[in-house]
Amino acid sequence: MNNRTSGTLVFFFAFVLVVSALFPPVILDDFIFFAAPAQVSKKEAAVLFVGDMMFDRSIRTTIEEKGEEYIFSCIRDLFGTVDLVVGNLEGPITSYASKSVGSVVGSPENYTFTFPTSTAALLKRNNVSLVSIGNNHIMNFGRDGLVQTKQWLESARVRHFGDPDAQESDRVARMTINDTPLSFINWSDWTSDKTDHTVAQVRVEKESGRVPIVYAHWGDEYVPPPQRVRELARSFVDAGAVIVIGSHPHVIQEMEEYHGARIYYSLGNFIFDQYWDDAVRTGLGVSVTFDTQGVVAVREHVFSLGRDRRTCLKSE
Repeated sequence: MNNRTSGTLVFFFAFVLVVSALFPPVILDDFIFFAAPAQVSKKEAAVLFVGDMMFDRSIRTTIEEKGEEYIFSCIRDLFGTVDLVVGNLEGPITSYASKSVGSVVGSPENYTFTFPTSTAALLKRNNVSLVSIGNNHIMNFGRDGLVQTKQWLESARVRHFGDPDAQESDRVARMTINDTPLSFINWSDWTSDKTDHTVAQVRVEKESGRVPIVYAHWGDEYVPPPQRVRELARSFVDAGAVIVIGSHPHVIQEMEEYHGARIYYSLGNFIFDQYWDDAVRTGLGVSVTFDTQGVVAVREHVFSLGRDRRTCLKSE
């Protein structure tokens, strides 16, 4: 090796060390790249919560016509600014043919959902790496539909929580992001056992040194939260939940601060083909920064669900 080659190698390795210090390497699947400095410190986790996601009916046919990525094309950049996106998967992922495509509005078939088997990989590519499956549509194709859903999600490395087949302690998704131990706990009016079981699980997660987050599927569609839901949400906070996120009503509901914790009773729709008024065409996203003590910062995003079936940022 001559002096010029040796000098070049020394310069190269020195350059790599400097870049590594300024831009820490991120390992993603089988690739390593140098990322720009994150918006939050290494000891904090940035999570974006969105509402109901439905990939059947006209959403399915639009994907078939325009490609899978079309649905997420407006909000992909936003999804890349956080460590994790979490939403409600409003139905099973199965190999069954759709019953809802072409069905009569208001008929039972119109509300019986199954999503294409490619949905899990689509979610993963767009940083939706955790979904709640505790809801009123997950059993639309019976237990086989539930089993297929879990298989497709797991094969795409998308985590899930709220499994109606599991014991309460196994319905929790535990993830440690940037040294922040998060526990995602589901409550569902349709698939959870008893409120005291879920409240007790929140307390267990808190006492084990984790940060408990409740993502619920509850209440009544298109109307404000009933008193029953309000009391349940507050019981989760009393047990140690640092934030409560709600879904199912298909419209944005109020946010309440209770004992220092935010309760979002409903984020409304995120991916859905309901367009008859602004309430169902508008969804809310909540970006939350967590550390080991709980919530550090919150930022809200308003989404607009277009008749072209894309969901786009409406305002900040």
